[in-house]
Amino acid sequence: MQPAAPDPAEGPPPVPPQNGRLRLPLVLTPALSDALTGVPARKNGAMSQPNAQSNQVQHVQPSVGSIAAHRPHTVAATVSDLDPELDGDLDAYDEDGQLGHDGAELPQGRFLDRERSWLAFNERVLELAEDPSTPLLERANFLAIFASNLDEFFMVRVAGLKRRIATGVATRSASGLQPREVLELIWNRSRELMARHAACYQEDVAPGLADEGIHLVRWNELTEKEQSRLFTLFRQQIFPVLTPLAVDPAHPFPYISGLSLNLAVVVRNPVSGHRHFARVKVPPLLSRFLEASPQRYVPIEDVIAAPAHLGELFPGMEIEEHHMFRLTRNEDLEVEEDDAENLLQALEKELMRRRFGPPVRLEVEESIDPNILELLVRELKISEAEVYPLPGPLDLTGLFSIASLDRPELKYPKFIAGTHRDLAEVESASAPDIFAALKERDVLLHHPYDSFSTSVQAFLEQAAGDPDVLAIKQTLYRTSGDSPIVDALIDAAESGKQVLVLVEIKARFDEQANIKWARKLEEAGCHVVYGLVGLKTHCKLSLVVRQEGEKLVRYSHVGTGNYHPKTARLYEDLGLLTANAEVGADLSDLFNRLSGYSRRETYRRLLVAPKSLRDGLVSRIQKEIQHHRAGRPAYVRIKVNSMVDEAVVDSLYRASQAGVEVDVWVRGICAVRPGVEGLSENIRVRSVLGRFLEHSRVFAFGNGGEPEVWIGSADMMHRNLDRRIEALVRVTDPAHRAALNRLLETGMSDTTASWHLGADGNWTRHSTDPEGQPLRNVQEMLIDARRRRRGTATP
Repeated sequence: MQPAAPDPAEGPPPVPPQNGRLRLPLVLTPALSDALTGVPARKNGAMSQPNAQSNQVQHVQPSVGSIAAHRPHTVAATVSDLDPELDGDLDAYDEDGQLGHDGAELPQGRFLDRERSWLAFNERVLELAEDPSTPLLERANFLAIFASNLDEFFMVRVAGLKRRIATGVATRSASGLQPREVLELIWNRSRELMARHAACYQEDVAPGLADEGIHLVRWNELTEKEQSRLFTLFRQQIFPVLTPLAVDPAHPFPYISGLSLNLAVVVRNPVSGHRHFARVKVPPLLSRFLEASPQRYVPIEDVIAAPAHLGELFPGMEIEEHHMFRLTRNEDLEVEEDDAENLLQALEKELMRRRFGPPVRLEVEESIDPNILELLVRELKISEAEVYPLPGPLDLTGLFSIASLDRPELKYPKFIAGTHRDLAEVESASAPDIFAALKERDVLLHHPYDSFSTSVQAFLEQAAGDPDVLAIKQTLYRTSGDSPIVDALIDAAESGKQVLVLVEIKARFDEQANIKWARKLEEAGCHVVYGLVGLKTHCKLSLVVRQEGEKLVRYSHVGTGNYHPKTARLYEDLGLLTANAEVGADLSDLFNRLSGYSRRETYRRLLVAPKSLRDGLVSRIQKEIQHHRAGRPAYVRIKVNSMVDEAVVDSLYRASQAGVEVDVWVRGICAVRPGVEGLSENIRVRSVLGRFLEHSRVFAFGNGGEPEVWIGSADMMHRNLDRRIEALVRVTDPAHRAALNRLLETGMSDTTASWHLGADGNWTRHSTDPEGQPLRNVQEMLIDARRRRRGTATP
């Protein structure tokens, strides 16, 4: 039914591994296919600890990215942002004139394919669900995350690629693949992963949950008593909201909304003998799994499709067959800001149009009647390659509700973040005085290990209630539905303070929520702006201006994550709280640029996209080459969600060619080919996934013995560096720089559990040492460090 995947172009055979690294010849082909101590020293481009070999799960890289991601409105669901952000980066890259350190042109085919890399990320999520050492309900959660990530991937990336092919603007990707080849790769690779996903649920997770007394059953597995109870529930709460839609000459084929579950029902008129098709939509606002009896759950579509229940929907008709299907549509937004007099109103109209995007995927139960499938394909105008037959139940994002069950023994051990020690030192009977703490020192926060509520949230709440605070300026990209951050800003405005809030109403899949917050803030008297035309405001900034005697003092927060108290308990992020005058002045200048008219492009301690951030990082990478040649300490260490931007990747290749050691810790998409002889043998790429979403961005440079470290909001992607306002702040405290470098060293260590990227684009999981013992888990190490500090560490 689906077209065959394009065959990889055959290249020279790989050279045997040296120093633990796979080395390939320089000619490449397009890709298809405070607690952290004791880190072993790196030798000759590798760690002195030998690579773990005994439990490596190797797979072809075919990761989020705002991951990413479904956006169900539950705390559990927010972890789906494991996906890298999916928009943008559809641009082609001109490789001409890209020269190496010796003036030679860098080889073509040096970039791994972005879409294949995204699918590899989601495969790593799936591996966590498949891993028997992962707690059982967490495995269910990872199954839901995988499904949700893939939904957004099709809604955004696949839809965008199809649109560009249809309009004739799609070009060969930086990896060398033609657009149609990429699309076919996606279809085939996603089909394989979805089959693995379904098998993991059917054969492993569901039986495992049953062994623990949590039964996920189908209708025919229910007892008579359970069916009777659900019949009553159906009559009282489900039947009234169902709307069967017939298809005949008087009733055109109904509109099928994106991601909705639907029953295709075939009924027969016993009088005329005619057969008819009807569609019944599963109401999306009802619970996905219904409790038939304690700890026994059945999918809601099974309840609707029970013979007696369908008889209620089609009285007097004979029910011949029914099948489940689910459609994915293009749900990306297109707003021409230059032509929109009012961005808010234009976006609201586009949100209405989003529901009617063209189809990009059709999931059906594998038992579906071929004639019904043919009807769906024809009426939905979808190709056979976009049809995915799967065992039921469809839509395993519903497992989020199962994963949230109160069974702590089947989840990761509970961890409650404490107050950062530099803030706890000024605690008294009242709340911490954040301003007093920041007068003493900068505070480097690491969430979720350091509490968000007693640091960033407390900072803004204290500012809102402090009569000496004159102004608060704040960016909001995503926040929670009951946000104390928004409440604090409203309180500040109502008390007469000047409050500027830059709300990014184009934050994907949070547009409607952000429009609501924008209006609520405006009604409270806040000055609400939406940033610059053509650019999303993604930087994470907060500025407080306070009258202290005869002078004004500016207090600042620059972070890597959103001002979202709920996700701050699940996302790994960094933030700098400071009273530093240079940072305060930089934030003042940047906010003035965002709210008014300014051509400022340079700052004191910030790098800001789209003007200075890429060039600033590339120039620092080039400086490391100079330091290395002069015999001074030189290295590049980067931690990001995605590493795609070709100019940055090429600068890393040139640094590697010159002998500079380059470490890249990436959560999701990565276009770098590490370990290629003559190009990238000094580059290592690692990925860490776990109970928390790795979300921070860190950039560290050896700088000739005077380490330079930056943190901020930017990933290495076109859209971040060219079409967003992003900001990095330079960390100047020596202890903070050392702590961040220890974090990077630990994440890259061969004694730390992670996935390693090879030159061929394959990711290999390293979770045990040669003796079969588990490698260190960086997230558990950080949790235990905080517990030791509070005297509650595990033995």
